[in-house]
Amino acid sequence: MIETAKPAKTVICAGAEPLRPRERIVAALRGAAKAGQPALVAYLTAGFPSRERFREHLLSIAGAADVIEVGVPFSDPMADGVTIQRASEQALRTGVNLRWILSELESLSQSQSLRTPLLLMSYLNPLLAYGLSRLALDAARAGVCGFIVPDLPFDESDEFRAAMADAALGLVQMVTPVTPPERMAKVAAASEGFVYAVTMTGTTGRSAGTSAGMADYLERVRACAAVPVCAGFGIRTREQVEALRGMVDGVVVGSALVEVLERGESAQQWLAALRAPRR
Repeated sequence: MIETAKPAKTVICAGAEPLRPRERIVAALRGAAKAGQPALVAYLTAGFPSRERFREHLLSIAGAADVIEVGVPFSDPMADGVTIQRASEQALRTGVNLRWILSELESLSQSQSLRTPLLLMSYLNPLLAYGLSRLALDAARAGVCGFIVPDLPFDESDEFRAAMADAALGLVQMVTPVTPPERMAKVAAASEGFVYAVTMTGTTGRSAGTSAGMADYLERVRACAAVPVCAGFGIRTREQVEALRGMVDGVVVGSALVEVLERGESAQQWLAALRAPRR
């Protein structure tokens, strides 16, 4: 007998209907963007640089980020650059896996000490090995709002999306500057939580620039999307965030933040500085 997902946890706002998990992502991004600067989606590899300090790092990031993307360590993170590859390898050596991550997140969810919407970024194999029906149950219980699965093609994602549907967990879709227009429209329309607009081809970790071509690309993505659009890959500086103001609803910060944690610096202070006003 296949167990179906229990109703997802909701967040009740005064005077408003309860928000289901994937709606929490949308609300957080749009709410932050109304302040006039792109929202921050902050990535960390679970258990890196310290398994013991994972909860501490999450709470520090939550102090400045609008959405948190928790990376599930994987042995072959093909879309990621050397920083996240290194982080994944170290986390795996200390025994970090999907079961442990969900257990840690559930503890934080029960204590209500972490209210920032959470996404799990994972390659497909660990999710399939865990079991999709069970994953939906446990992720909802842990306060997860959705998933980013870089190696799950849109055309093969129906089973995954159906498994997450009862728990209202979103599946964020990714587009790139070379995505054909017809496909971009289809993928963006199906994305839940936000559309991940990759700013460059290749892997994460390099520095992204902005140009007239980038502005045109992001405008095309926003025209197709019913949910917020967040730009990611290579976002490292306040100047980059500032340059993307008005082009996107949010930015995804990954490798640079992982390096901040690796150096033992404050994630909260570093993230806050990304949208600090000019002096």
